[in-house]
Amino acid sequence: MIGAALGIAMLASSAADCTPALPPRIRQGERVIGRIAAGCTVRLQTRTLRVAPDGTFVFGVGRDAPSLLQVRAGSDPARLQAFDVEVTPRRWRVERVDGVPESTVNPPPAIAARIREEQARVARARDRDDPRLDFASAFRRPVEGRISGVYGSQRILNGTPKDPHYGLDIAAPDGTPVMAPAGGVVTFADPDLYLTGGTLLLDHGHGVSSVFIHLRRIDAAPGQRVERGDPIGAVGATGRASGPHLHWGLNWFDVRLDPALLLADPEE
Repeated sequence: MIGAALGIAMLASSAADCTPALPPRIRQGERVIGRIAAGCTVRLQTRTLRVAPDGTFVFGVGRDAPSLLQVRAGSDPARLQAFDVEVTPRRWRVERVDGVPESTVNPPPAIAARIREEQARVARARDRDDPRLDFASAFRRPVEGRISGVYGSQRILNGTPKDPHYGLDIAAPDGTPVMAPAGGVVTFADPDLYLTGGTLLLDHGHGVSSVFIHLRRIDAAPGQRVERGDPIGAVGATGRASGPHLHWGLNWFDVRLDPALLLADPEE
């Protein structure tokens, strides 16, 4: 059972009334796996979720999600029942990072336009909705090392407040191999994005994807299937980075999630 393998406490799902099986409460930044009877429709806000043949579905909860989330489900897409799920708030750190190249902190207009175009390319790659269930497997750390940055923290770069940090930073020596944390298909790879440097996107199915940035080297190509533990690149300090480390980000479509919550040793 997927739920048992991931240690997720789920409620029993009823085939008769399309009641979804969901954890009783979830955390901001969490990837949430549920189950429902075959043939049922599940929606979160305006998005209709993909439901696997075995009833598995997934969605993500953002950093600033409200305390109550409403999932709608039913056999008739025009008449869905609402199910409330409690969202547990989290406290976020403040992280100060100095020594970052100033042109990447406050880029001039021409560079800002390049950044927007590059970010749009990555966003398009995240918009896939493949039927694969790689997201439901156990995840491992992509690289071993000291946790140097956590999800959700307010970043102050060279004294300038910036957007929250959406990922897990792992400090490791330059050139350290980076392994796939779970199976998936490479959907984006570029060695030279302005902010993120060497960047690789790995799609885990149903809109869930991992991104690996600041890579010194990329060892997998778009369209390539990789399994958990396969080498996909090497740690670097490319793009906006003050030293060699891996930034591992997790998304559900455009919702940025906390990859540390997928690990048995999150070290938050």
